[in-house]
Amino acid sequence: MTTKQRAILRGMASTYEPVLHIGKDGIDENVIKQCSDALEARELIKAAVLETAPYTAREACEIMCGETHAEPVQVIGRRFVIYRQAQKNSKIRLEELK
Repeated sequence: MTTKQRAILRGMASTYEPVLHIGKDGIDENVIKQCSDALEARELIKAAVLETAPYTAREACEIMCGETHAEPVQVIGRRFVIYRQAQKNSKIRLEELK
């Protein structure tokens, strides 16, 4: 992913509300499945890491990207944005973002 593509995705995600919340239980199989399903449906998602979570937002972003084969877009405060192109009916194509 290029810097310009990442900037476009950041702009797109700026109006999004978090669809995934990571709490005191951390990241388990259920959270990973939720994240993967959300990525397949939306491709670009924002997640929030609650204060009670055992991870920082950066750590949670790295773990979620590794588990879901997604690309990190942005980490700010307790929120992060990740992207993964959908297998079917992809709406956001990185090669078209220039």
